[in-house]
Amino acid sequence: MSAGGMLAEAGRVRRGDLRLPVIAGGAWLVAIVATGLGADGAVVLAGVLAVGAAAALAAAVVAAVLASRRERAADVAAGSLGTARRTSLPARRFVGGLASAALVLAAVTLGAGALAATTASLAERHRLPPQLAVIADSESTARWTLETSGAVSEGRVAVQVRSVEQRDARIHLDTTAVLFARDLDAVPRGTPLAVTARATSTEPGDDAAVLLFARGSPEVLGAPAGGDELLDGLRAGFRESAARMPGDGGRLLPGLAIGDTAELDPGLDEAMKVASLTHLTAVSGANCAVVVALVFGLLGLLGASRLLRVIGSGIALLGFVALVTPEPSVVRAAVMAGIVLLSLALGRPVRGLPVLGAAVLLLVVAQPALARSYGFVLSVLATAGLLVLAPPLARRLARWMPRSLALAVAVPLAAQLLCQPVLILLQPELPLYGVPANLLTEPAAPIATVLGLIACLVLPFAPPLGDLLCALAWVPSAWIAAIARFAASLPAASLPWLPGTIGAIAVAVAIVVVLVAVLGRGRLRSAAAGLAVLALVLATAGVGGAALAARAGRPADWSVALCDVGQGDATVLRSAGSVALVDTGPDPELLDHCLADLGVDRLQLLVLTHYDLDHVGGADAVIGRVDRVLVGPSDGADADRLDARLRDAGAEVDQVERGERGGLGDLAWEVLWPPERGVEPGNGASVTLSVRPVDGAAGLSALLLGDLGEVAQARMSGVAHPGRYDVVKVAHHGSADQDPDVYARIRARVGLIGVGENDYGHPTSELLGTLADAGTLPLRSDQTGLVLLAGSGDHLRVWTQRAPPDD
Repeated sequence: MSAGGMLAEAGRVRRGDLRLPVIAGGAWLVAIVATGLGADGAVVLAGVLAVGAAAALAAAVVAAVLASRRERAADVAAGSLGTARRTSLPARRFVGGLASAALVLAAVTLGAGALAATTASLAERHRLPPQLAVIADSESTARWTLETSGAVSEGRVAVQVRSVEQRDARIHLDTTAVLFARDLDAVPRGTPLAVTARATSTEPGDDAAVLLFARGSPEVLGAPAGGDELLDGLRAGFRESAARMPGDGGRLLPGLAIGDTAELDPGLDEAMKVASLTHLTAVSGANCAVVVALVFGLLGLLGASRLLRVIGSGIALLGFVALVTPEPSVVRAAVMAGIVLLSLALGRPVRGLPVLGAAVLLLVVAQPALARSYGFVLSVLATAGLLVLAPPLARRLARWMPRSLALAVAVPLAAQLLCQPVLILLQPELPLYGVPANLLTEPAAPIATVLGLIACLVLPFAPPLGDLLCALAWVPSAWIAAIARFAASLPAASLPWLPGTIGAIAVAVAIVVVLVAVLGRGRLRSAAAGLAVLALVLATAGVGGAALAARAGRPADWSVALCDVGQGDATVLRSAGSVALVDTGPDPELLDHCLADLGVDRLQLLVLTHYDLDHVGGADAVIGRVDRVLVGPSDGADADRLDARLRDAGAEVDQVERGERGGLGDLAWEVLWPPERGVEPGNGASVTLSVRPVDGAAGLSALLLGDLGEVAQARMSGVAHPGRYDVVKVAHHGSADQDPDVYARIRARVGLIGVGENDYGHPTSELLGTLADAGTLPLRSDQTGLVLLAGSGDHLRVWTQRAPPDD
């Protein structure tokens, strides 16, 4: 079949193809609502929908009966009135049949919604049984038996809760949680653990039933059972081989091949986001399609029957999902691939929209929590874009370019258009070079995926061959990384947009207008084209005006700045020409960009509250630019090496403890924590800095809490007795491990939260509630970007790079 024929076939949507997507969309919407209502609320919703389904079905039956009677009466009348009367019968039958079909479709959709609400209720009861809810609501400490279900990352790991013991009573459970433990080494998935931890509850529908904060080090109880250790060994071996490859290509390769982004540095991660290439490291439909196609084709070359090819491809697909772990986008893609394989086995035709609808329906009913997953939403929307939008866009583009190039452009463009409203909710920016970047990387991605996946499987048995395959896969991986870096470095790589729901609606309306202008016909197309031109002019003026207004409105006399460095802390203090930086965030590039934006070339003072990567990972940006460094207790050789590098570059490095004092321009600073002895290095020993203007001087007072947890905060408050402050740098990126009494005591007007995209739930609703109770305005760097504070006392002024979304 020619390229044009394939485009025409792909773009032909039959009326019957829409039934399953409509039913699935209704069930999906219900699942979104039901998972937020709790178990009891979801049951009520299910009952209401079931009644509605029954009513719609009854109405359909009544309509069909009445239509049949009218038709018989019309036949009798037509016989007496002649042929002219008979010509109106087909139209009446069509209208009657359409009404009955619509009622049946409504009944089925409502019934599917009732089923989704019912499973949401059951899932919530299983997720948070009453005994666990009591422990979580009281935030009490207990002894937990767990099994890891994810990779350990920065002291956090997803776990399955097997049992909890409190007051000599043991409860056996099977639910999900997230464990926070600083002293937890990397262990394979499926590793059994025992730990004493404090539990806090999460919102209904959250993936984790509780958050567990370890008291002491977790105890490893044994090796993983089943194939978890084998799969983790495959991943680890592949990571080690890829790590031997130079530069960004080696760090990116595990993400491209098996979705493992553990080695991806923050700078490259940010560049991938700006270039709209993050889908390449989120294993989804393309990866599953490659695996299934390879196995299906290979078995075909070996002469296997269609049934054997389907079975073999299904087994390979299950193994692939186990290897890359069942993330939401992977599950969606795997279920779609499974439905396609089943259709092939039964000899049934395969059409994209019904398959997508069936997959979504099955998943939101079987696992309602997926309905709220951004990964799942983006995966479904991208697939819908490829099925619905890509073919007509390619046909339109084929008027001005070769058909193969038109299809290559249409595919990423269609996916980007449907996903953009949701992406605005995550990051209110428009990627200007996303489509060209995807076009340039599209040929390289499957090569890196296939070669990397084969290398991962071959390495345990033939390491030299596996390393060779890794080296070959490194070439397209390095190309993709280079394109991401280049696209992110171009002028106006991302344009600011309205944040929150309003921004998502605005971009959705703009996309619809543009699509009608491009794909529509007649007067509607002309009107849409005029609106599109007007919208483009207004958007250009708005973006440019917003940028100029934002720059013009920046306070030149700012004294406190919160840099947007992702999931990490970097706070700048300025007074009378002297500048201090408290922590460096995780990435030198992001910190260097912030300091350059602030016009900071030299630091009179650098404070490293502790040595976690999200607080010292950006230190390379300031080495050689610092006069004095304050540090807490060293936690090992890496910390000592960093101190030595700072010292060798000319800085005076001092380990400080409570009582150390000094000055910064017209500010006086004092170290309130850690004490001389009695604390272990790490979060609990974070250098806590109190900053106040000297007598008579203008400026803002600030308390910077590092990553202190609840116990350390209480101890610090008990010995330091902090008073009121204008600003508080919220501890630990807004985790739930906080002492509300401290925030109530200092009653800060502004709470700065250094936070980025994360799986920890930061900042937590508990922390935000604590700030609200204390009358403290939370400002989050993930929502606001750069934050500048100016003024003094009751005249504090706030400037943010982006407007915070409406609550």
